[in-house]
Formats: sequence, C-alpha cells, structure tokens
Amino acid sequence: MTDEFEPNFTSSITGIKSPESLFTSQSGSELASILREQACQKIRDSLRDAQKDMANWQGGPLAVSAVPGAGKSTGMAAASAIAIARHQLHSRRQLVVVTFTRSAAANIKLKIRDRLKELSLPQGGFVVNTLHGLALNIARRHPDLSGLNLENSTLVNTTQSHRLIRACVESWIAEHPRRYQILLEGQQFDGEETERMRRQSVLRTEILPQLATTVIHEAKSSGLFPEDLLEMGAMSAGDSYEILAVAGGLYQKYQAVLKSRDFIDYDEMILAALRVLENPRARAIEQKQVFAVFEDEAQDSTPLQTQLLKTLAQDPEHPELAENFIRVGDPNQAINSTFTPADPIYFNDFCDECERQNKLAKMYVAGRSSQVIIDAANFILKWVNESELAGTEPPFREQDIQAVGSDDQQINANPEPLGRGLELYTPRDIYQSIELIGKRVIQLVEEFLPTDFQWKSTEKDIPESGEMRDEENQQTLPLEHLKSMAVLVRENKQGKLIKEVLENPHKYGLSVDLKKYGIKIEDVGERDRHSQVPWEILTLLQFLDRPHSPDYLKAALKILSDRQLIPKQDYNAFTTSPEQFLYPGPLDPKQSDPVKKCRYFCCGLLQARLELPPYQIISFLALALQYDQTELATADKLAERVAIQTIGNNSMSNMLGVLSEIVTSERFEPVEAEEKIEERYTSKGQLTIITMHKAKGLDWDCVFIPFLHDQIIPGSLRVLPQAKFLGDFTLAEVARAQIRASLHKKEAFPTLTQAWEQAGYLKTAEEFRLLYVAMTRAKSLLWMAAEKKGPFTWNKPDNLQELKPCPVMPVLKQKFPDNVMS
Repeated sequence: MTDEFEPNFTSSITGIKSPESLFTSQSGSELASILREQACQKIRDSLRDAQKDMANWQGGPLAVSAVPGAGKSTGMAAASAIAIARHQLHSRRQLVVVTFTRSAAANIKLKIRDRLKELSLPQGGFVVNTLHGLALNIARRHPDLSGLNLENSTLVNTTQSHRLIRACVESWIAEHPRRYQILLEGQQFDGEETERMRRQSVLRTEILPQLATTVIHEAKSSGLFPEDLLEMGAMSAGDSYEILAVAGGLYQKYQAVLKSRDFIDYDEMILAALRVLENPRARAIEQKQVFAVFEDEAQDSTPLQTQLLKTLAQDPEHPELAENFIRVGDPNQAINSTFTPADPIYFNDFCDECERQNKLAKMYVAGRSSQVIIDAANFILKWVNESELAGTEPPFREQDIQAVGSDDQQINANPEPLGRGLELYTPRDIYQSIELIGKRVIQLVEEFLPTDFQWKSTEKDIPESGEMRDEENQQTLPLEHLKSMAVLVRENKQGKLIKEVLENPHKYGLSVDLKKYGIKIEDVGERDRHSQVPWEILTLLQFLDRPHSPDYLKAALKILSDRQLIPKQDYNAFTTSPEQFLYPGPLDPKQSDPVKKCRYFCCGLLQARLELPPYQIISFLALALQYDQTELATADKLAERVAIQTIGNNSMSNMLGVLSEIVTSERFEPVEAEEKIEERYTSKGQLTIITMHKAKGLDWDCVFIPFLHDQIIPGSLRVLPQAKFLGDFTLAEVARAQIRASLHKKEAFPTLTQAWEQAGYLKTAEEFRLLYVAMTRAKSLLWMAAEKKGPFTWNKPDNLQELKPCPVMPVLKQKFPDNVMS
C-alpha cells in the first residue's frame, strides 16, 4: 500500500483495457491499488444490500440490526477486510473486532483472514477479542492506572455458593444484627426455635448469597458503587427489609474481600480498563492504536462495556468527531438479561439514535429457513408484542424476517420444507412426545437411505467417520446425504430424560430404536456436566472434612440430589443440626424415609473417608457419584493433578487448598474438551440434544422443540416454599428490578410490589425471545409439541399431570391449521 491508494471504493473503474496497458500507463503501486479495488468490489458484489451498508461504511457510528440467519458475521468479515484495505491499517493502527464468546472470536477471525487473502493483503491490521479479553489487555499495559496486580491476582467467577460470597454474608450478618433480625422475623414469626434455625439456614445459604451475587454483578457492570445502592434504598417506599441497603452492605464487604485477597472478577476487568482510559495520556495511547471498533452480538452488552468500546473508538486528535463504531446485533435474540446486566433496551436505543441519523442498516433478509418457518417466527413476534403478556413494553423489535430474492448467491437459500415444514403436535404425554421424535428422526434417515440399504447395528457402527456402513451388503452411505437434527430443550434435565428414553426404548415401552440406524445421540448437557467435576469433588470433600458444618452438609446434599442419588426435599429442615441428622439418638424425632436415605448415603461417604487413604478419596467419590466414562476420566485427571501438587503433604487440608485453587482459578479443563463446538453439535446423521440458550448461533436442518408448557415458557418467577416467610417475592429479583428502573431513568422508583411485577415481565419477555431463537434455528423442519400431560417438576419426570400449553401453541394452530398433526 502507498499514499496513492484510492480511498473512494464506491467509484467505478473505467478505461482499463488490458493488464499490459496498465503496466505501461500506471506505476506498480497504482496497479496494485486498482486491482485491490476491483477485488473489494467483487467482495461487495457478493453481499446483500444490508451487508453492503457495512462494506460501504466510511466512518462514524453505524447500527446493524440483523434478523436470525441474515449473515451478519459474513457481512462483518467483508466490512472488516474492506476497511483494512481502504484505510491501510496495520499492527499499530488496527481494526478491533469484539465478540461475545471465544468460539465466535475464532469464527470471525477465520472469515476476516479469508477475505484478506482475496485482497492479497497480509493477515494483519485487525485484532479479534472477547470483550473481557480486550479489557484485560488494556489493564495489563497500564498496571499503575488499572489498580490491578495482575501477576499475583487470581481470577474468580463468583456464584451464589462461592466461599467469597458466603464469607461476605457472614461478615455482614455480624455487623448488622438489627437488619438481619428483621429479615429473620419476616412477615410473621412466633419465636419457635426450630423455625428460627430453619430460617437462619435459608437466609445464610440461599437468600442473602443470591441477593449478593445478583446485585453485585448487576450494579458493578452498570458502574454503580455500594454507596449508589444505599442512596437508591432511601427512595424505596414501604420496604421494611431495606433490601437495597442490605445489598449495598454486601457489595461493600465483597469489594473489601476482593482487594484484601488479590482476587479479580470479570466485572473488575471492565472497571480496570475504564480506569486506565480516564487518564488522558493513557487514553490517547490506546486510541491511537485503534482505528475503529466493530462489535458483534451488541444486544448482549452492558452499559459499562459499551462505554469502554465507545471510548476506544474515538479519534484522540479529533475528539469532537463521532466515534468509528459499528455495532451489530439482534435485540430479538437478547436472551441473557435475566441472569446478566445486559438488556436489549440499550442496543434498541442505539439503533433508534442511528436511525434518526440515517445510519441504521436493517438486515432483514435471511436465507436460513424455509418460508413456513419464517412465517411462524414472524407471526409469534407480532402476536407476543400485541398480547401485552410481558407488560406494556414490547419484548420484540418490529422487524420481520424476509426470504431472499431469486438472484441471491447463497446456496440452497430458504430451502424447501421437509414434510410440512412446520409440524405442530399435541401428544398424550412427554413419553409419547419422545417416541414421536424418535419415529420422525427415523423417517428422516430412511428418506435418504437407498432402497436396498440394510443397517446392521453393532456398538461400533455408530457413525464417527463421516459415513454409515452396511456391513452385510458392504455399502457405505456418506453422512452428507443425511440431515442435521437437534432437540432443543429449556433445561438440561429435560435433555437427560430424552437421551435416557431414546437409548433404552424397550425399558419405557417404546417401539423406536435409533441404534438400529446408527444414529448417534449427542447430549450437550452431559458434556457440560463434565466441567462441574472439580467443583462437585471439592464440595463433597469439604463436607467430609467438616461434616458438622450446616453449609457444607447442605451443599453436599444439593449435589447428591442433582445427581438423583437421594430424594429431593427441603434440606434446611434438618441441615441446621448436622449431628442430629447424621447420628440421631433414641430421643431425637423419628426421621422420614427420604431423610433416612440421605443420612445413609452421607454416612457411607464418611465411613469411606475414615477407611481410605487421601489419595484414593477422589476416585471413590467419582464412583459414588455414578459418573459416566468421560466424567470418570476427568476425575482421574483431577486426582492426578492434586496428587502432583500435594507430594510430601497429602493431608485433607492441603488437598482442599489445591482443589479450591483449581476451582476458583478456572484453569482446569475437562477431558475431551474440544474447540470445534459448532461442527460437533451440528454433525449430520446425529441427533443433538441441546438447551435453547446454547443453540443460539447454530442451526440444523430439522429442529424438534418438545415440552412447550405454560409453566416452562413463559413460566413465572418462583418463590421457593422455604423462603415464603419473607413474602411473595424474592429479594434478589426486587433489587435487580429497582436497579434497572434507576438505570433506565424511570419516572418513579418502583415499590416492592411494582419491582416484583416488573421482574416478572422481564422474565416473560426473555422467555418468548428464547422461544423465537429456538424456532429460528430450523432450516427445513420445525417440529413443536405441547403435551397434554407433563411433570410438575423435572426432578420427578414420572409424576405426570395435566398442564396448560405454552400460550403460543394454540394461536400457532389457529394460524397454521394445515400444519397441525394428528
């Protein structure tokens, strides 16, 4: 590149007769520029109109609102490569691309590199980061300004059960006995000692840790300090619990503990980077290295994250100019706002502001799905907005998915439907629903098998090599002839049941057998459970080390219950007195059968603790938890790691210290961790079982969505029975709603009742967006079912009862009567 590089890519090139004439009339650098301009134009010509808006970007802000399947990553990669060419970007003046996940970062990086190859440009001029990775890099370059001692600090991902949160709760209780007593008494209290102990257990291990975790993340990611929460609390009318004051106190304790122990959480990375950028000199240094910022999945950004990117995108020499900032996202796919501070309101506001400036690109054309699936998704969007089920604020931005035109270059755009394309079922119960899924999967496989193909099933026949093999007739069928298929569920427990039933059909009285056809079942939730191995082992070891601790006993029982090894129940009733529970005397109250089963299991673990040497205890716990093969391999890897780090001192306390470090530092990877997640989950010829949340960003030829009941989607905010003494709301959700109302600058600060109502609307809106995401994963077949009978709780799937369907199912059947299946 030279200074003669022509920046106006939209102008046409004329007067070029032959390469030879160019060599005689143009310098070599001019020729390179012209040829590169032609290559850029070729890339631009391959894009759809809205994608071209990105490619034609000349600077300043640009919002890109894209529907599912619109090809936003393709447009972003093309726009990135053209911007690098047009502005002659290099390692000291880069385009910064920010994505939501590491896998998305790897994907967009490959696409940009491919485009740069087309332009014969070096693989530089850009960098791709996750947002937290970008923030961490800035903090590292300016340790004196960031305030983080990154070499000696430990990164933690705090959860409700994290020891830091528990320590903060205990410290707050000790310093605020009056407020704690008010919470303990709740709405009414007769002073009975057993009830007092039960409430203490619930407050210390559930309610206050949940409040701390929720509020700290919400407030910190929004730039709020503990003092801000205390000030908000003064505005809350009719709140005898002083919820925000309690939350502010917990937040203060948490920050003090982080600082004293040299811990860093993910939110602290963003704050540290912003502290750096507050310094004029450091800000100028960072901004000079950044030409522009392109942000993907912008609907999931928090206010502080947006502030960070916007600051980096400014020109230090011309701060009066608008920042070079392209934000790409889909507010209708915002599905993280009920458990992160992200909220689609912020990206919607950015889109509205850009639209007023004529800088909004609308990517509404999508070639992923067949027309009937597009029609169903568009219908649901409009119906939900008009129904006001989620309050007066519409959950969706009004933007219809549109099919591509006949001249579109996408191969197999808007494919023909399989069967009716949209199939709506009302099975008898969840087990018939699973059977219908199995039968439909077999139909889909048989449609693409040769008529004389006979599948001879053995365990090794399940396809791993890209083909099915008929050993009897010596035939092979490439899997590329088959379809990709997925079952999308709301929670992992549902997926676990589906796999169990399909792998053991005769046990459940079903007539389908997927093994006969060599169809592999990939349960993504099962793989996720493998990463929980270190935490589960640590929790059980903490109980074995201190069985008299109510907290450790309760945490261990929760794990055993989640693994379905003991009956699920309210453990607060007996974990307040561990000695009485584990070793009841003759005068103690008689234990129920479910409690006895819990006691027998726990006592068995304690007996093994006494009999086994420390180096064998991890392997024993893995067997006791009935881990599968992959989990056992992960546990063996963990045991080996612990053994190496405790050579010379394999005491229980030393093992716990090593395990705690492994869990809190997040440096342990489960066995068989893979990078090519998309390929693994969308392979043809297999049935992938995955949650709706994890399905975002993926697509399949055929998508099955069972269990569409009103209690699942949209469901409702639930107050657990053990927490009812505080009232018909949860402290965490009320606090979150009040903080958001303040951030969104609502006219009136919500009362407890209003905040709880707003929290319910937030959940309802997100659940409908989640269903929209699930529906738009399908290319050729969307299979949906609302069974007449289902379980009240998925911890007990055999306990069936009549259930109301998800509200969208009846209206879908009315709108698409020809797609209702008998």
